[in-house]
Amino acid sequence: MNGFDWAALMAAGLRGLRLPPAVFWRLSPAELAFLMGRGSGAAPLTRDGLEALARAYPDKLRGERDE
Repeated sequence: MNGFDWAALMAAGLRGLRLPPAVFWRLSPAELAFLMGRGSGAAPLTRDGLEALARAYPDKLRGERDE
């Protein structure tokens, strides 16, 4: 089992990211890694992506009209 380098993690979280201690200690290792730029988060939704979702999942059924 690999150990954690707590000194480095605490320095990154508390000094580098300036997280309050209570917030730092509530993070999971995966969340801390993501905050440190080591995760692969999904890209934010773009206008084209939003429009594609709106076409795929319209608010109204086909043939339904505004009243």
